[in-house]
Amino acid sequence: MHSSSLMADPHPGAGLYIVGTPIGNLQDITLRALTILGTVDLIAAEDTRHTRRLLNAHGIDKRLISYHEHNEMQRSVQLIERLLQGAAIALVTNAGTPTVSDPGYRLVRAAVAQRIAIIPIPGVSAVITALSVAGLPTDQFTFVGFPARKKARRMQQLQELARLPHTLVFYQSPQRLAEFVRELKEVLGDRPAVLAREMTKMHEEFVRAQLSAIGDIIQQRESVRGECTLLVSGASADLPPSETEIDAAIRHAMALDDRSPGDIAKALALRFKVSKKQIYDRTLALRGK
Repeated sequence: MHSSSLMADPHPGAGLYIVGTPIGNLQDITLRALTILGTVDLIAAEDTRHTRRLLNAHGIDKRLISYHEHNEMQRSVQLIERLLQGAAIALVTNAGTPTVSDPGYRLVRAAVAQRIAIIPIPGVSAVITALSVAGLPTDQFTFVGFPARKKARRMQQLQELARLPHTLVFYQSPQRLAEFVRELKEVLGDRPAVLAREMTKMHEEFVRAQLSAIGDIIQQRESVRGECTLLVSGASADLPPSETEIDAAIRHAMALDDRSPGDIAKALALRFKVSKKQIYDRTLALRGK
């Protein structure tokens, strides 16, 4: 579609348009998204240079303004003022659907408070793209996004996810991937998983294997590049808790309040379906340390 046909379309109604854009291949964009991007008054983009390349590829010439995690609060105020004056503004991120592990939440929340029309223009999402080809159950899944940066909080986060019976979906940077896979295996056990890398791009790759095998593959490479989505199978109904999982739960319980070892043992034995004595003895051992 060329700019001439886009610009022939009528001006869209006033409001905030949340526009999904490609995660890699520039052809993965809807006709409706191209129409909106070609006819709004302004496009708020996470990286204006990145979005300009997308617009140029589709023959669209439109004014851009930056909107990213470092200027969200200031920009949101400015954009809300424009929207209240009747402007049509599109919000895009570098890849995928805005607000899903990407900037945009504050702007949408502010628009809701001002009763501004918010119009979704559906498009690509890395989590859905990965799920569609993973070969893991998709009837239910938990999207975690990027795990916590600090290790203590990240391990607690994994502990809270360990007993969920459905597929877990994470985003992770290539630099942190190897360590994160080791942590997943330690806390969740050696489960079936899928590493989706560089989806829709030239070097697209899907590694379907146990977490241990994925970890070995990563270690054998000089480096890992590109955007990574990691999907991990949910806990099976008869999966026994690991010692790491039990220890993490005990430490978490001891840090929360001053419950006695007996109270902790009673609560966690019910949760993990193990004997109270096992939890009680381990609580005393950890408290001694």
